[in-house]
Amino acid sequence: MENPFIGRFITAGAVPAAVAANGDDAVTGWWDCIFAWGRTIVTAAVYTKLIVLFLFQVARVDGQSMAPTLADHDRLIVNKFTYQVSAPRKGDIVMFYYPIDPDKSFVKRVIAVEGDTVRIVDGRVSVNDIAMDDSFVLPEYRSHEDVGPQTVPRGYYFVMGDHRNNSSDSRDWGMVPKKYITGKVQVRWWPLSHARAF
Repeated sequence: MENPFIGRFITAGAVPAAVAANGDDAVTGWWDCIFAWGRTIVTAAVYTKLIVLFLFQVARVDGQSMAPTLADHDRLIVNKFTYQVSAPRKGDIVMFYYPIDPDKSFVKRVIAVEGDTVRIVDGRVSVNDIAMDDSFVLPEYRSHEDVGPQTVPRGYYFVMGDHRNNSSDSRDWGMVPKKYITGKVQVRWWPLSHARAF
């Protein structure tokens, strides 16, 4: 009777001999493996770039202008696709290029859209003569300036920070053109204890 253990040993021992006899094939195999890995890495990089360009972006909050809704160093996921198929709406928290210096990005809340008339009296905001529900603004964050009335031009948006007395926004430097709005803040994912969707 044939010993099955000897057969297995001989079969297993034959593999290194075959590889040794075909060294060129082994080198070619390594290059194929390296090429496959390189192609996978490049493909992943391209997909990541496309996602960042057209779908989602990770951003970090710098400053307290959106407190208490967003805090300094919060990490966000910004949906860049949504405004390709729809327009920003009142109440949306958006990321946009700062109109005075487009190399910088800001995060603020949309207060009024094109065609709306904004008036601020003693810090209280009205849009189209209807008082805005700004219960999310803490009493110590309220401001007391008078602005307007101002009508938002076509293709522009009036934005403000939730920390009204510590925010540089449309009250100071004017409206934001839609082409400068890069996306809607969709999720705060860090810190995990304060993670939420907007």
